[in-house]
Amino acid sequence: MNEISPDKTVAAIAAELPGAAELFRRHDISFCCGGNVPLAQAAEEAGLSLDNLIADLETLEASAGRNAPDETSALIAHILRRYHATHREELGWLIPLAQKVERVHGAHPSAPIGLSETLTRLRDELESHMLKEEQVLFPMMQRGGSPMIVHPITEMRHEHDDEAQHLQAIEHVTHGLALPQGACGSWTALYTGLRKFTDDLVVHMHLENAVLFPRFEKTSQPAG
Repeated sequence: MNEISPDKTVAAIAAELPGAAELFRRHDISFCCGGNVPLAQAAEEAGLSLDNLIADLETLEASAGRNAPDETSALIAHILRRYHATHREELGWLIPLAQKVERVHGAHPSAPIGLSETLTRLRDELESHMLKEEQVLFPMMQRGGSPMIVHPITEMRHEHDDEAQHLQAIEHVTHGLALPQGACGSWTALYTGLRKFTDDLVVHMHLENAVLFPRFEKTSQPAG
């Protein structure tokens, strides 16, 4: 298990550690606009014990990915079924629902203006990303890897960083997924769905970055 550094930013932790985003929301710690601050500073500003906050984050890290299979082929199948297929399905209804909420409640001060545009950009980039994995990277892994595999893995890691930026944008335009008092059913359904989608995406990236990719990076060398 990696040590949770007090110098690491809350934005980076929220993007990499499953469950951290919800923990930060509960403590009113922003990880979008104010997310580029060290964990130690965020804890102090929120009036929290840094040691307790780190302990909670370490508990999350200890359980991250525990429900995924260990064997590589089974793990890839799990990622395809549990995350690739689910992301596509959920974005298919989240985007039109976001458009509806923006259209109906656009005058409300808490309206998530720009959310549907952000989700559309994320959908397009995520679809391209997942296709590269499905058509190139995962088949290479299922054949046992290659000395060249480090290159597509590096590209996927960079694209995960881009996806993390979209997660911060979603957090920003939704005001931390905070529903206003008296929110309608559509608005409530939208944020409930977004909470699951964003949490799933973080778990998806964690399984690849921390579990799957290192298995092949350790045995691969970039071409000289």
